[in-house]
Amino acid sequence: MFTIEHDFDATVITLVDEGTDKGVPLQEDVVVNAFEDCVTVTQYDPREDREQRITLSVAQLRDLGAALNLPEGVYRLRRPGRGKD
Repeated sequence: MFTIEHDFDATVITLVDEGTDKGVPLQEDVVVNAFEDCVTVTQYDPREDREQRITLSVAQLRDLGAALNLPEGVYRLRRPGRGKD
């Protein structure tokens, strides 16, 4: 399950672990904040009793999306309108 909210300066997506696999412990909610220039991913870590946050540039997020559907290897995505690298 997930929710989507549009705030003033960001789109906030919250991913909720509903525990579809029996016997597997639930994970904490993941909150994705999409800003104009970056995306942050936050999740509470109960072992350290604090939130963990990573920040991805828009380019890193684009690469991550592409990587989810590719086999093992090293890749560089070409941006539209650019010639060969």
